[in-house]
Amino acid sequence: MLLIMETKEKNGCCLPSCCQEEEQNTMTLSSDEEIRSSVREKYAAIAITANANGCCGTDGCEESLEVNFVGEDYSQLDGYQKEADLDLGCGLPTQFAQIKPGNTVVDLGSGAGNDAFIARQETGPTGKVIGIDFTKPMVERARANAAKLGYENVSFYHGDIEDIPLESNSVDVVVSNCVFNLIPNKQKAIAETHRILRSGGHFSISDIVTVGSIPAELKKEAELYAGCVAGAIPKSEYIQLFKDLGFKNIVIQKEREIKLPEEVVDAILSPDKKAVFQRSELGIFSITLYGEK
Repeated sequence: MLLIMETKEKNGCCLPSCCQEEEQNTMTLSSDEEIRSSVREKYAAIAITANANGCCGTDGCEESLEVNFVGEDYSQLDGYQKEADLDLGCGLPTQFAQIKPGNTVVDLGSGAGNDAFIARQETGPTGKVIGIDFTKPMVERARANAAKLGYENVSFYHGDIEDIPLESNSVDVVVSNCVFNLIPNKQKAIAETHRILRSGGHFSISDIVTVGSIPAELKKEAELYAGCVAGAIPKSEYIQLFKDLGFKNIVIQKEREIKLPEEVVDAILSPDKKAVFQRSELGIFSITLYGEK
């Protein structure tokens, strides 16, 4: 039996409006907590307004920036629900997750429920899908979507991926979409993923990584277009974290280069720097990683 433990918001608020006053009356947060608060506020705002533009929760998502160079099209996948797709992912982890009927699947950073609903299509009526998200408005939105669809075997809970509110050795498959790169303590999040999986269980996680030393000005611009780029670490380091924390048979199921629009690159890099960048293997990539416990 799974143990679900609802957790309270550590800062006592999740909306930007209530946090503004609190920030004025508190001491400076640690860098990790500042990151968590920033991500929480941005995703809470998206959940409430549903004004997502493929920006992974960034503040720089004006309507004029109709550029989605990070996400992939979900609409052809069985189980897809448009109302749950806020265009915040960077891959299609459920497509590669090898979910079987009857499996218990956990979606870490479940948002409005997009991946969870697709996973439900694979588990069938005998399976169970659990979404975990640390943004209360996202959880509320996902629950509303599940209720509207009449999905009784899909549940959503408020919790932190660095302290997952589930029993150890309790799930078959973990999926996640462009979330781990946003987590300050990636080691703890990966260790928690390992803990909740049963022996022989596996994960399929899509995320943003870097290869080589990306020009600082180019990476900064990419972060303005897509907040999920901000926490990206080198691909080799990312994969090594999963190995170090006990996962085996790790493979990249899919890899796709994330390219900024040409006009953006031209505006940022000098012709010489651009020539060097284009000739090299440097870049920002979306990868879908698989591993077993």
